[in-house]
Amino acid sequence: MAVVHDDLGDPLDLARPATRIVSLVPSITEALATDVPERLVGATQWCTHPADLDVPRVRGTKNPDLDAVRALAPDVVVANKEENRELDVRRLREAGVPVWVTDIETVGGALDSLERFYATVLGLEPTEWLRTARACWGMPMPPGRGRVAVPIWRDPWMVVGPRTYTGDLLRLLGWQNAYDSGEDRYPRVPLDEIDRDDLDLVLLPDEPYVFTAEDGPEAFRKVPTRLVSGRLLTWYGPAMVQAHHELSP
Repeated sequence: MAVVHDDLGDPLDLARPATRIVSLVPSITEALATDVPERLVGATQWCTHPADLDVPRVRGTKNPDLDAVRALAPDVVVANKEENRELDVRRLREAGVPVWVTDIETVGGALDSLERFYATVLGLEPTEWLRTARACWGMPMPPGRGRVAVPIWRDPWMVVGPRTYTGDLLRLLGWQNAYDSGEDRYPRVPLDEIDRDDLDLVLLPDEPYVFTAEDGPEAFRKVPTRLVSGRLLTWYGPAMVQAHHELSP
């Protein structure tokens, strides 16, 4: 029995590469469905990519059906420190289910974490999209594109703050996150502090809040807005390649 350690340093025993995996992380679900679909035996209702994914659902990321997870007899459950509750991870482990927890705050950290997960848990070398993503995001940063804010909710308004994957992705694309400081990673900010003259752009993603052409842009009078796929800003997986192609200057 081999003892391996996840991103948080917590141990789990794996006798062999995992062949039955339940994913509680939508972006990692997409990666598994792309590279080893036969090993993916369960996912959350928020695991929406690929669109034709056909596996048992175990409810949401914040309220997984732990009985349903256990019934799938996974070799390992994949979770994330930010997306999933520590309580659910603890209960699964107490029930004897191995759980691999990822901890992602940067683009480079996401690539390192995924490559280590593939090698340690799946027994795989980096696949084509992982190699492509490493090459894309290893390119020199473009010239500064200005200051940007990324709301993730409204009423109350909340924005992407410091120490986040999204913030680092924006940095590598040449943007300066106007809220890249402070203690709160997703601070509440009054609208009039976002809609201000010294910002060059507000990006409005479609998740977790679903900003649309009719819901979001109308609130801003001073700063231009742009609707963008939330998947491109927040999903570390195959979406990283698409994000670089579509969001680069």
